Amino acid sequence: MSILVIADHDNQTIKSATLNTVTAALNCASGDADVHVLVAGANASTAAEAAAKIAGVAKVWLADAAHLGDGLAENVAAQVIAMAHGYTHILAPATPYGKNVAPRVAALLDVAQISDITRVESADTFERPIYAGNAIATVQSADVVKVITVRGTGFDAASPSGGDALIESVPAVKDSGLSQFVGRQVTKLDRPELTSAKIIVSGGRGLGSSENYANVLTPLADKLHAALGASRAAVDAGYVPNDYQVGQTGKIVAPELYVAVGISGAIQHLAGMKDSKVIVAINKDPEAPIFSVADFGLVDDLFSAVPLLVKAIA
Repeated sequence: MSILVIADHDNQTIKSATLNTVTAALNCASGDADVHVLVAGANASTAAEAAAKIAGVAKVWLADAAHLGDGLAENVAAQVIAMAHGYTHILAPATPYGKNVAPRVAALLDVAQISDITRVESADTFERPIYAGNAIATVQSADVVKVITVRGTGFDAASPSGGDALIESVPAVKDSGLSQFVGRQVTKLDRPELTSAKIIVSGGRGLGSSENYANVLTPLADKLHAALGASRAAVDAGYVPNDYQVGQTGKIVAPELYVAVGISGAIQHLAGMKDSKVIVAINKDPEAPIFSVADFGLVDDLFSAVPLLVKAIA
C-alpha cells in the first residue's frame, strides 16, 4: 500500500508546504509503503520535475489538462478520487489549496477528514491542535483511507533535491462543470512570503496607523531581511492588507526569528506564531500576554525602542 500527497503548486514550482507534507507522509509510511505525489495542473511538467526531485518521493503522477490549471477543488478532487484506489493515506498541505481540496476528497470517499496534524504517532494516530493551539488532541482513525491536511510548521521540510522519482502521466478526469475560474488578484511583495520566511517582523494595534507601521517596521525589516506580518487588529484597522495577517484566522508561521512589535498577544495571534524558534516582543504593557511566549521581551515605547534597535543592527 502507498501514500498519496496532493502537491500544492503553481504549475511551475512546488510550494514549500508540500515539502513538509512529504515528511508527514514518510512518517505515516510503514514497511515497504511508498510516497507518491500528484501534480494536477495545466502545462505542469516543470512542477512535476521539481516534485520528482523531492527526497523520499518514489513516484510522481502528472495529470495535465486545461481545466486542472487553476486548482478548482471540484476538478482536482475528482482527479484524486479517480486515483485513490490502493492508497491508505491521502495527504494535502493545510494551505488554502489543500483546505479547499481535501474536504471534498474526504466527503466523496465517505471518510472523516483529519485536519491540521502536527505529529504522526503511528499510521492511524495523529496529533492536531485544538482551542487555538491551547490543547493538543490525539486522533485515531479506523477509516480504510485516511484523508489528512498537514500543518507545515509541525514537520521539517523534505529536501527539495536528491530524489529521482519516476514521473508518470495519468489520464485527466473530465471537467466537472460545477465551477468556473473567473480571475485572481495577487498581491506582489518584494519581501519573502510569510509562510516561508526565516525572519518575520510583525506589528499590531500599538502602531496606531498605516503610516507608523511603514515608518517604524519597514527599516527594521530591511535590516533583518525579513518578511512583514501583522496581527488581526492591525489588519482590521486597515494598517496593512489581510495578506499580512498572522494568527488563527491568518497565516500559521514558524520562522527562525519572530519580532512582535506593539502586539498584545491575543490567543488567536499566538496560535499562529508560537512555534517560532525565537520570539522577541516589544510592548509598553508589562502584562501583555505576548510576553508569556516570548524568549526575549522589552517593555518600552515601540516608537523609541525600534529606531534604536535599527541603529544598533550593523
